[in-house]
Amino acid sequence: MRVLAALSGGVDSAVAAARAVDAGHDVVGVHMALSRSRAQHRTGSRGCCSIEDASDARRAADVLGIPYYVWDLSEEFEETVVADFLAEYAAGRTPNPCVRCNEHIKFAALLDRATALGFDAVATGHYARVVDAPGPAGRVRRELHRAADAAKDQSYVLAVMGPDRLARALFPLGDAPSKDAVRAEAAARGLAVSAKPDSYDICFVADGDTRGFLRARLGERPGEVVDADGRVLGEHDGAYAYTVGQRKGLGLDRPAADGKPRYVLEVRPATNTVVVGPGELLSVTELRGRQTVWLAADVSATDWTTALVQVRAHGDPAPARVRRSGADGLEVLLDQPLRGLAPGQSVVVYAGTRVLGQATIERAGRGWLAAGAPATATASAEPTATASA
Repeated sequence: MRVLAALSGGVDSAVAAARAVDAGHDVVGVHMALSRSRAQHRTGSRGCCSIEDASDARRAADVLGIPYYVWDLSEEFEETVVADFLAEYAAGRTPNPCVRCNEHIKFAALLDRATALGFDAVATGHYARVVDAPGPAGRVRRELHRAADAAKDQSYVLAVMGPDRLARALFPLGDAPSKDAVRAEAAARGLAVSAKPDSYDICFVADGDTRGFLRARLGERPGEVVDADGRVLGEHDGAYAYTVGQRKGLGLDRPAADGKPRYVLEVRPATNTVVVGPGELLSVTELRGRQTVWLAADVSATDWTTALVQVRAHGDPAPARVRRSGADGLEVLLDQPLRGLAPGQSVVVYAGTRVLGQATIERAGRGWLAAGAPATATASAEPTATASA
């Protein structure tokens, strides 16, 4: 196959490209330039978009003996990922920019360009597995599964890609036993990035100050901090800087009457109000999702299906019952309460290691779904084949 390998400049993408070469594919490397202002991403930045990253990607391509190009996707990145990030916070929600980057950039803009140029697939350094399992009428069914290394699994942020793009994606590191093993492999291959630190935080917030970034882009919008009964406790400079479950940085000059910590319970953009209260009010048992992307047809629109759901990139899967709702909705009943879930977060549905679908949380709470739900599910999403493709 003709494979376009996305080279970020890190160790994972370099080893993934090397494995694609070893597999006999005709591989071309490409680095995505995502920042409009390259100067803001210098050595020591916390993201993955620095000029040094582009140089590291080029050196990796040289070692592998593959052609190398830089594609300027900064306009698409600004208009989709960054714009969505700002709009979601302004609307009182908590987005995950890595999910949106995978959706709009790595498996939309990049993959669409690759297809137009005649490539058969895109390979990335994500930790996830693609499994070819038996499907109906003897056809092969392509599935997305968790990586072999649970600590590095990135299926949560890949679930949004959809079945058509999954069919053209390769994740050569899916069966890697650990990040240490990947680093050792990189060193053995002579790749200079073998000891390069991982990128972290939000790549376009180079200094890690998300609140400062939001203030610079959205401006100051003073408002009130209130308790659950509506009593004014203090003021804020912008409700967009708060997220559900937040404890620090509330700016209140007096403690709660019972001395217990206060947490953000809700952000109300319509009134520019931040609601705070005791931690026990953060527990939710039900979720409603929107913009659902399904990778499997296992979940019913009528019966509740037993499954696992994950609500944070590095969170633990939680037992739940799920069902489709309307054209693009998802409803979730959790077996046990979870705390601090905010609108805008991603919820990913699993059957064992297999990803069934993903949605953006629209509402989280208690009582409004369970009233009409059965005590147990009437259908079950069972784990399927787990052999690596």
